[in-house]
Amino acid sequence: MLFNRLSARDPRTVARDIPGVLDGLFPRLTGGLVNTLNAKMFSFSEITPIPNEIIAKSRLQKSMIFELSMARAESQLQGGVLSSWSVCLAAASKRQQYYFDSKIPNDLEPDDIIVADHAARNLVTMLTIVRERLPEVNLESAPLIQGMGWVASGRGDFSLGSILIEVKHTDRNFGANDFRQVLMYWLLRYASIVENDGDVWSDVLLLNPRRNAALFVNYDYLLRSASASSDRVELVEMLRSAVAQEFERR
Repeated sequence: MLFNRLSARDPRTVARDIPGVLDGLFPRLTGGLVNTLNAKMFSFSEITPIPNEIIAKSRLQKSMIFELSMARAESQLQGGVLSSWSVCLAAASKRQQYYFDSKIPNDLEPDDIIVADHAARNLVTMLTIVRERLPEVNLESAPLIQGMGWVASGRGDFSLGSILIEVKHTDRNFGANDFRQVLMYWLLRYASIVENDGDVWSDVLLLNPRRNAALFVNYDYLLRSASASSDRVELVEMLRSAVAQEFERR
């Protein structure tokens, strides 16, 4: 039963809810480093943030509102045709039930749609601008993150060639948990290509459509700045050991 419970933890959940797995790998991921990284944030002139007073009018959980916006944006990016809000709600509900203990609404109110639509349009604009700068590579939705031990496989938000793109809809700057998550994604990706052919991400782009904020970080720089070792293979082995120790502890 213990193994089944732990094996259901995807990389995103582990990075967010069990930070102890990564504390030994990234001891320098402190407030000082986070502030230094966030100092390089930028915005897109073509879009506007979502006013907090508009968000407050929706009675949905914030996570559900923005999961709804993700489903709406993905439908446009993949096929160019917007899915109905009922279809988007079904997709968002399925994801929320997988990642979070969320209250699933039966239907949507106009205030819910206003917020989700604004966030979706912002995200589509952001990704369109980024994609135009790299026209030779395809934008991939939900890139696979291979698991390790009891850490199950998961999915990222997007990737564009060698760039991992993660979307955060928060009212704050990017935090240590966000960087811990994308670092874990990179380590799991690297661990999988050591055993199989494949490419590792060289950079990560964090996007916040809610605040119109973005941050582009080179993975080598992030790993050197946050980790206890500059050796990639050693970091992977440290992750394997941390995963095994967490299993034994629980």
